[in-house]
Amino acid sequence: MGWIAWIILGGLAGWVASIITKNNGQMGIVKNVIVGIIGALAGSWILGQLGGTDPLTFSFQTFLVAVGGAVVLLFLLNLVTGKGRR
Repeated sequence: MGWIAWIILGGLAGWVASIITKNNGQMGIVKNVIVGIIGALAGSWILGQLGGTDPLTFSFQTFLVAVGGAVVLLFLLNLVTGKGRR
């Protein structure tokens, strides 16, 4: 997948993950893209360790993995920063 596709996939995955974790109000497009790309890389690495498909091809499975990785990343960031506690 090209770098433009990574940015688009990361932006979409980060945006969906921010909606799921209710962080959408605090995040802009740049943070969504960064969280989405890091989540996609972490999720695809984990999927690769489990014998999953090639993470560098675009499919619905890679999008779900990117969203899952971004949700986990946002959850961990909320724990560290204290935003998840009320």
